Amino acid sequence: MAAQMSAKRMRAEEAHPSLFSAISASPITCSLEGAGSGAKKIGTHDGKFHADEALGCFLLKLLPEWEDAAIIRTRKQDVLDACDIVIDVGGSYDHKALRYDHHQKGFEEVMDGYGTKLSAAGLVYRHYGREVLARIAAAAGAQWPPAVAEVVFHKIYLGFMEEVDAVDNGIAIADAPLKYRASTGLSQRVGRLYPAWNEEQTDDIINERFREASLLCGSELIQQVEGLAKAWWPARSIVDAALDAAVTVDPSGQIMLLESGGLPWQSHVFDIEKEAAAAGKPRPKLLFALYTDNRGKWRVQAVPAEEGSFQSRLKLGKPEWRGLRDEELSKACGIPGCIFIHSAGFIGGHETKEGALALAKASLALAADGSK
Repeated sequence: MAAQMSAKRMRAEEAHPSLFSAISASPITCSLEGAGSGAKKIGTHDGKFHADEALGCFLLKLLPEWEDAAIIRTRKQDVLDACDIVIDVGGSYDHKALRYDHHQKGFEEVMDGYGTKLSAAGLVYRHYGREVLARIAAAAGAQWPPAVAEVVFHKIYLGFMEEVDAVDNGIAIADAPLKYRASTGLSQRVGRLYPAWNEEQTDDIINERFREASLLCGSELIQQVEGLAKAWWPARSIVDAALDAAVTVDPSGQIMLLESGGLPWQSHVFDIEKEAAAAGKPRPKLLFALYTDNRGKWRVQAVPAEEGSFQSRLKLGKPEWRGLRDEELSKACGIPGCIFIHSAGFIGGHETKEGALALAKASLALAADGSK
């Protein structure tokens, strides 16, 4: 399993070895003696490990103050008292004392503006996340202004950290009965790194598995930040210009044209709309985006009701068009060259840009006359 996990994170480690060296070389022990003399000490609990403290330790080891620290895994209070910083154990949350547990009675801390109870990873991220992200971004060659750095801080929390917080605190993803089981998330994969009941479980073996868990968590965090640096942020100016030009695509300003597909446009649309509204210059609410696919054909995609939602602001076409393909769809809607409209109405395809635009405009017209 260790070999498989090493292969899984290989690309991130090879690209940014300096971000992994601290945890890779760190002493991980269950005693003060194993930490070595003079070294700073990060304390966390022993036994069954989870994504929150594995990720929390990786975050700390990215900071200059803790990169040379040893990690001590124990529940012995006298040993924890001798540690310089303690996460996920000890029954105390005290930033001044560098104690970051979330299990104690009465703990209900959340990230400002959010509602999910924080885990040890969330507490570390709350206080040190901005510094950690700056370190990763610098390694990835990202140069973004302070306002964007703050947006990134929140995007990483929403898209990565919050799930770890929720899973560790036993918060279900939905109140209603779940329609399927999610078993491939980061927390579940970290759980599978722990030795099975019928495998040897010495302290040394478990501590090395903990290192693997921490490296796994860190590699996924780094990939997330790197994706924002190399793909998401460079797309911002393109989407901004496309939104400005939307009124030339359709007078409503609700159809955006992107000459090349694949760029991450959705989150930028929501961010730009919010910024414009806050500045007192609201934009028309975008409903459709047109772009090419990897075969040179054209797609028309409905804008989600909110970022990450499976619901659309406006579905594509009539209900009876959805799920049809090719000639059958072209005959139904009267637009030659159609390829498909998804049965959920969130995306469609056409042979040409003009045809994709016609599908989007037809959808606007249907909404205007109440036919949808």
